[in-house]
Amino acid sequence: MRVMVINGPNLNMLGIREPEIYGNKTYEDLIHYMEGAAEALDVEIVEFYQSNHEGDLVDAIQRAYSTCDGIVINPGAYTHTSIALLDAVKTVGLPVVEVHISDPDKRETFRKRSYIRRACIATVKGMGLDGYIEALKILTKFTRQ
Repeated sequence: MRVMVINGPNLNMLGIREPEIYGNKTYEDLIHYMEGAAEALDVEIVEFYQSNHEGDLVDAIQRAYSTCDGIVINPGAYTHTSIALLDAVKTVGLPVVEVHISDPDKRETFRKRSYIRRACIATVKGMGLDGYIEALKILTKFTRQ
């Protein structure tokens, strides 16, 4: 199984950004953690992609169409604002798992809405970096049924 992992705005600042919410691990720590878990699950991570720009995230989703069997995505703040990301996920038709390090439902009111969730097979939230591994497990189970 081939997977693309996409991260949205400010996730490149993990370890610096609000450690009381997101923890002390860096984006590089996340990549290494996922690489080890992916190997154990017999999953090839084709690409780790992070951008602070909505259109670049749309381009990454579209790129996954021809190279991947599924996507793990943390859209960051675009979760709550981007119909473009929703449309991109619907367009490619790949199984996608939405992941959030914190639980947006336990935070500010504006974080409770997720546009992209409508096109995802599952959402993982509030598990810290372990949520990314859970997302890989969900994708693996879904695609190997």
